[in-house]
Amino acid sequence: MAVTAQMVKELREKTGAGMLDCKKALEQNDGDIDKAIDFLREKGMASAAKKAGRIAAEGLCSVVVDGNNAVIFELNSETDFVAKNKQFLDLIDAVGNGILTSGATNTEEALAATVDGKTIELMLIDATATIGEKISLRRVSRVSKEDAQEFGAYKHMGGRIAVLALLAKQDEEVAKDMAMHIAAQNPKYLNRSEVDQETLEHEKHVLTQQALQEGKPANIVDKMVIGRLNKYLQDICLVDQPFVKDTDQKVSQYLKSHQNDVLSFIRLEVGEGIEKREEDFAAEVAAQIRK
Repeated sequence: MAVTAQMVKELREKTGAGMLDCKKALEQNDGDIDKAIDFLREKGMASAAKKAGRIAAEGLCSVVVDGNNAVIFELNSETDFVAKNKQFLDLIDAVGNGILTSGATNTEEALAATVDGKTIELMLIDATATIGEKISLRRVSRVSKEDAQEFGAYKHMGGRIAVLALLAKQDEEVAKDMAMHIAAQNPKYLNRSEVDQETLEHEKHVLTQQALQEGKPANIVDKMVIGRLNKYLQDICLVDQPFVKDTDQKVSQYLKSHQNDVLSFIRLEVGEGIEKREEDFAAEVAAQIRK
């Protein structure tokens, strides 16, 4: 029986095993899903299956720099307790170094990368089985620089937040300052030119409605909206923000005084964009006692 991509996808979803392992299991069992599941279980590749549907919204973010290359990524677990144990910390180091060495530029490529002959995807499946929580990789980015440029890398609270900034000129102190500022102030854009027109129009509409509902005269609403829109842009654009270590000057002024510029930045915070399931803790404990 021919093995189709849909069959591989179904088996992968049911077992949490790697794509190639699923394909092999199906081929060796004539496309029979149930037999393939047993095959993977016997090989120890499906032991994480029951955990595959869980929500992993905790964990750590990390950034790894080596010469002119750097990677920043998020490794998730189900609880912050697991994210603090040595096994998880060793895993995130191995994953980070593996991604950097492999040349992977995104999550899909990173999962396929190998460390000591084993793919990172299989490493995570093994970790899920041994740690007892779903472990997953997301938001992988690679940044390369020129010799004259500088990376600013920073992890806050051990990796709850990770930042990778790229500066135009070498200056370790300025790079560190910028990475720490980005971690603290969470800018969404580098400068105003990066803010798309749709975002501007949406914010302008919201601010206009706010001003009108406040009962402001129509002839001054436009001026109010311009002022409030400038304040909004100052909050979300890095170079317009007050510098966190000296709020009397903007980031742009600080950079100018050091004859440097931030060319780009990436900021990751654990769990961003993951819909966390609301748990009834008392009910959860009661359920565990009944088992």
